Amino acid sequence: MIRWRKGEVAAVRREWPGAVELDVTLPEGNCRALAYPPLVGRPEPGDTVLLNTTALAMGLGTGGYAMVVAIPDRLPEDPSGPGHLVKARYTPLQATVQGADEQGSPHHDVLRDADSVSGMPVVVADLHSALPAVLCGLFAARPGVRVAYVMTDGGALPAWFSMSAARLREIGWLCGVVTTGQAFGGDVEAVTLHTGLLAARHVLSADVAVVAQGPGNLGTGTRWGFSGVSAGEAVNAASVLSGRPVASLRVSEGDARDRHRGVSHHSLTAYGRVALARAQVVVPDLPGPFGQQVSTAAATLSSRHELVHVPVTGLYEALEHSPVRLSTMGRGLKEDPASFLTAAAAGRHTATLLTT
Repeated sequence: MIRWRKGEVAAVRREWPGAVELDVTLPEGNCRALAYPPLVGRPEPGDTVLLNTTALAMGLGTGGYAMVVAIPDRLPEDPSGPGHLVKARYTPLQATVQGADEQGSPHHDVLRDADSVSGMPVVVADLHSALPAVLCGLFAARPGVRVAYVMTDGGALPAWFSMSAARLREIGWLCGVVTTGQAFGGDVEAVTLHTGLLAARHVLSADVAVVAQGPGNLGTGTRWGFSGVSAGEAVNAASVLSGRPVASLRVSEGDARDRHRGVSHHSLTAYGRVALARAQVVVPDLPGPFGQQVSTAAATLSSRHELVHVPVTGLYEALEHSPVRLSTMGRGLKEDPASFLTAAAAGRHTATLLTT
């Protein structure tokens, strides 16, 4: 189940908050590796590292790194901070963090009886790649709004894996990252998506929350076997907490797989079957026959949700100025504009829900 290797750090390639990318020399050649210093310490050139090379062997696109499991000759000091939430529980790398909702947290009193996000718009998306595009549409209409990213555990568990989230946090497009469920490494930790949304509102004072899994969507080509099913559950969570769920569709005109062309079956299943609460489903007014195809597919959700048609004029230019690289399944803005325009349209609509 795990492919183990031992190597030597040749060089540090680059780093961002919570993560360090390395060149590591193995007996069979060099490879790229990723270390999370909060978990294993910071590797330096010359260090021996123990690696999990499973993702490399499988040829995973998003997760195509060897992962540093330990620096066996230079172990980090024992943690001394508070917290008793265990994430990645009963795995060899289970980590203890302080949850905003746990006893002893400075936020426990705020969250103990919290039961509402008071009408906060909650944008729900299937893929992590939608996050910057949603923000491009939102900030083009409402600069300065406070947005929290609430990360579910369907993809990467460490929030540190996302260079986009780190950069968006750095420039102020995110007021914070909340990691929920088994995900960890956010500015705020939470046990469930529900307490994660409450923390976004009451701890980070967010005006808007964007809910999406971390990088590394998992799909099996079956009706129900994909991690994006959680998008439907996120609609339910936002609704039960008196939020305003806004559903961003997964749309593609560049995906070679029929099940993801137009409106992906992931969105049709998650919003059409899993989401029991009513959401505003944003339908982008894309031009031509492809736009009609998207509109027709989205119409199948109208019995359960409110469809909101949003013009995309000017959104491509906003996306061109994204502060982070736009990429979905290896395709950029030019290769799959409909994907990013759809997410940006959800952001544009969300701006209209905010009171001045």
